[in-house]
Amino acid sequence: MQDKIKKIKLLCFDCDGVLSDGRIIYIQTADNQVFEQKNFSAKDGMGLMMANRAGLISAVITGRTSLVLAQRCKDLRIEHLYQNIDNKAKKMEELLAELQLSWENVAYMGDDWNDFPIFRRAGFAGAPSDGDDAIKPFVDYVTKKKGGKGAVREFIDLILKEQGLYEKSVEKFNF
Repeated sequence: MQDKIKKIKLLCFDCDGVLSDGRIIYIQTADNQVFEQKNFSAKDGMGLMMANRAGLISAVITGRTSLVLAQRCKDLRIEHLYQNIDNKAKKMEELLAELQLSWENVAYMGDDWNDFPIFRRAGFAGAPSDGDDAIKPFVDYVTKKKGGKGAVREFIDLILKEQGLYEKSVEKFNF
């Protein structure tokens, strides 16, 4: 596992069930407009900011489209957001070409079968503890935390520590 983690340069995540807790809440207003609500973890957000400070690139590839997710990525300075993607592995190929990276440089976290094509190819694959049990045998690491409740932070902390970058990622906070 350590050898795989040492090569990671790109962290990529699914949204629903990974960055969020997987619940998709629709709210209907009195004038019949519909709004979407998602729940994200502040701890996961801090982990993504730490990864950025350490020089890792972050990306999100998701099958749905969400203005809420777009705002979250903007807030966290995640430049690579791809929504409404049917073929996540193909989109990852395009991103890798753009960044001049290879599959061994990818750490990917997903929670269900639509993430499987990336699990098979990523240098290091993870799933939150509440991800679908059937996909867990195909990942390198299953977090103790649930999706949207610290799983992303746990995954990032592991990578930062194994790469010796954890201290660099938190030095701004050391007084």
